[in-house]
Amino acid sequence: MSILIFIIILVVLIVVHELGHFLVAKWSGMRVEEFGIGYPPRALTLAKKDGTEYTLNWLPFGGFVRIYGEDGEEADADSFVSKPHLLQALTLIAGIAMNLLLAWVLLSITLGLGMPRVLSDAEAAGATDAKLIVSEVLPGSPAFEATLMRGDVITKAFQGDEELTDIRSGAFTSFIAESTGEPITLLVEREGEEVLISAAPQAGVIASEPERLALGVGVASVGTVPVSWWQAPIEGFLLTWSVTGQVAVGLTHFFIGLFTLTADLSQVSGPLGIAGAVGEASNTGLIALLTLTAVISINLALINVLPIPALDGGRLLFVLIEWVTRKRIPKSVSVAFNGIGFAALILLMLVVTASDVLKLLS
Repeated sequence: MSILIFIIILVVLIVVHELGHFLVAKWSGMRVEEFGIGYPPRALTLAKKDGTEYTLNWLPFGGFVRIYGEDGEEADADSFVSKPHLLQALTLIAGIAMNLLLAWVLLSITLGLGMPRVLSDAEAAGATDAKLIVSEVLPGSPAFEATLMRGDVITKAFQGDEELTDIRSGAFTSFIAESTGEPITLLVEREGEEVLISAAPQAGVIASEPERLALGVGVASVGTVPVSWWQAPIEGFLLTWSVTGQVAVGLTHFFIGLFTLTADLSQVSGPLGIAGAVGEASNTGLIALLTLTAVISINLALINVLPIPALDGGRLLFVLIEWVTRKRIPKSVSVAFNGIGFAALILLMLVVTASDVLKLLS
C-alpha cells in the first residue's frame, strides 16, 4: 500500500512540476506538442487541442511536457529557441515555482487542519496535547552536565515541595528563574521511557542576563492547535520559506560533501527510503502525509535548481549563457552535457538506493 501511495505522490509532484512548464510555454506562444501523464510507451490519447496531445502512458512514475524546439534544433516562430531568452528562462523556472507553490498550499492546509507546531503560551494553555520539549541545551550548562538532551519531553519539575505541571514554556522559565538555586528534579520522556534528571540552576548561565538563575536549556511548547483559515496561508508561506531554507542548507552540505568525498549517505534517502517514509506517514495520518509530501515537493524544486545538465537548472544555465554571449550553444554540445548530467544523476541514484538497501539490511 505504501508503494502505491508513494507512486501517486510522485506522479502528482512531477505532473505539477511539468504543468508549470506547460502553462508558461502556452502563455509564451510556444507550441506544446504533448503533455503526458506517466512515461512512454503511450497507453492512449486523452484529447488533442490547439496542437497539443494530452496522453496517458504506461509507466506510472511521473509525467512530461514536450515543447517544440526545446532541444535547440528548430527555429520556427512558435519554437522554444525562437522565443526571447526571458520567456525561455521563465518557462524553465515555472516548474520549480509550481513545486514550491504546491508545498505552500499543502502546508497551509495542514496548519488549518491542525499540525503539531510550536505554540505560544496562550495557545498551549488551550491545547489538549501540548508537550514541553527541550529545543536547545547550552554546552557546559547545568542542564548539559545533567545529561538533559534535545528532544526530551519535560512532563514535571520539582524543587522541594514546589511542583510545576504547567506545560507552557514561559511558566517553566519563570519556575527556574524564581527557584532557590537548589537542585530541581525533572521528569522527562526520552525514546518512550521516563527518566529522572536533577540539575541546580545557576547565575551567569545566560550571558545577556547574568543575574538570572537558569539551567541553560531552551524549551518550547509543541502541540496541535489549528490555525484560522484566513491566517493559514500566511503561516504556511512562512513555514514554506523556513523549510526551503533548511532544505537548501542540507542539499548544499550534501553536494559539497560529494565533491570532497565526505558526504554522509546515511542522512540521505533514495526511492526506497522515501517510500518507507511515505508508508510511516500514511500510517500516522493525513496531516503527516501532506506535510511529508510538501517537504518532498520542496526537495524536488531545489534539486531542479541545481546547475546540472539534464535538470532545469542546467538548462537554465545554458539559456543564461546564450543570453549573455548572444550565441546559440551547438546542439551537439548541449546533448553531450545533458547526457553526462543524466548519467551522473543515475549513478547518484544507484549509490543512494544502495545505501537505502544497506540501511534496511542493518
